[in-house]
Amino acid sequence: MAGKIKRIGFVSTRFHGTDGVTLETKKWARVLEAQGYETFFLAGELDKSFEGCVREEIFHFQHPEIREIQRHCFGRKSRPSEISERVSKIKDYMKGIVKNFVEDCGIDLLISENALTIPMNIPLGLALTEFLAETNMPAIGHHHDFYWERERFLITSCPDYLSTAFPPFLNNIKNVVINSLALQQLTFRKGMPAVLIPNVYDYQNPPDPLDHYGKTLRARLGFGEGDLLVLQPTRVVPRKNIEKAIDLVAMLPLRRPALVISHSSGDEGDEYLERILWYAEKTGVELLFINDIIGEERDPEQGIYTLDDAYKNADLVTYPSGYEGFGNAFLEAVYFKKLIFLNRYSIYIADIEPLGFEVVSFEGFVTPAVAGKVLYYLENPGKTREAVEKNYQLALRNFSYEVLEERLVPLVRSFE
Repeated sequence: MAGKIKRIGFVSTRFHGTDGVTLETKKWARVLEAQGYETFFLAGELDKSFEGCVREEIFHFQHPEIREIQRHCFGRKSRPSEISERVSKIKDYMKGIVKNFVEDCGIDLLISENALTIPMNIPLGLALTEFLAETNMPAIGHHHDFYWERERFLITSCPDYLSTAFPPFLNNIKNVVINSLALQQLTFRKGMPAVLIPNVYDYQNPPDPLDHYGKTLRARLGFGEGDLLVLQPTRVVPRKNIEKAIDLVAMLPLRRPALVISHSSGDEGDEYLERILWYAEKTGVELLFINDIIGEERDPEQGIYTLDDAYKNADLVTYPSGYEGFGNAFLEAVYFKKLIFLNRYSIYIADIEPLGFEVVSFEGFVTPAVAGKVLYYLENPGKTREAVEKNYQLALRNFSYEVLEERLVPLVRSFE
């Protein structure tokens, strides 16, 4: 086994913004740093909180070279030999970057954040696999969503790459998954053992009350006294089923039927955005996109708020996703003690619902009866307070930083 683990290196395509991989990486780093470990980061994009780390542009899945490779690897059954040659060349270059990162930072343990899970950057997955195979370096594969969970990766010209590196079967890698269904599928499909560590939130430290600046967000968005602010705290991508949130808002007797959406369309194009804009117009629901005024840090001079401000102002959080790897927005809504409207997606049914959370749920489509249940909670604030307090205590026991520490730290120490 390896010697004493002191320095831990995280590698991914990006550590930036509010996507689940970035958020959970920060939480892992925070827990590990509290235990005395030093953390380092290597990615194609890093936000301000990762300053001083290593940025290599071609690690990003949006790099032109990587996008060209993706175009030839998915949605078709064969790939040109030139693409195979390009993959090999970039893989070798990336392997050198990883080697330099490990040597320059004195890394004792590598943690791959989804880079060995979903094939957003195939050369990076192959480079990490080859580097770990050649060095036998201790590593953890933190797997957020596998390629077989996404329809766009099912038709492929690169089953050889997927079999080799997503994830690889190496004795020096320990796998971590974020839900029980992924644990079952990894065992079934790859014959690999894994540790289940769910996504978490800092429930030991409740949020601060909404302050004066935070309160100005409602007025800026045009919400008056007594108006309900309905928040959809996700990216605009098809699996978020935002049209179901639009259906709910259209059914509620609101003076101002509007849905506030916190994020942009991200890395999956604008076709779905155009679809929900059309749908909202047809149903008479106003969509308010606030991604341009939501930042990582507040900036009152520039009129920038944080996602925390949006949650604190919300009267209702909609979460109608058809699929989630776990559900960070669910944990966040529980943290800010908000009434939650959600679709019973598979991971919620398997890992969250059995714990007893009280939400307004639906399956597949929104009915007047479901909208009536939402309205019941909104008109009975005492019942809402009971529900959100109950949810907070359940999350504190099951999805806190303490749960992460109990499972992650022994896993790291098992390499020593």
